[in-house]
Amino acid sequence: MTKLGQEGGAGLILMPDASMWDFGETVYAAADRYHLPTIYPTSSFVAAGGLLSYGIDFSDLLRGAASYADRILRGAKPSELPVQLPTKFELAINLKTAKALGLTIPPSLLAIADEVIE
Repeated sequence: MTKLGQEGGAGLILMPDASMWDFGETVYAAADRYHLPTIYPTSSFVAAGGLLSYGIDFSDLLRGAASYADRILRGAKPSELPVQLPTKFELAINLKTAKALGLTIPPSLLAIADEVIE
């Protein structure tokens, strides 16, 4: 990561997988230390000082899970329920972090963000 931080135009995108949950804080700390713009899968990282997140709206996803649980408890067979993909995503931007990294966030991106931290 040291080398990435020294190269112009470098950055990271963290994917929402199990290793991200295990090592996310470590990666976050390294990205901060080496001044790497990073896109995270959840807004909790942006609230903690990360640059940007774009990912599944987990509260919306959990509402769908509750509906599935209700259907199963009422007798539906899980194997007969359709697979549902996430339909709602959220974008969060931390302007303080962008400024610290020397980045300007386009107004068009700010306009569509679900959360902007100043």
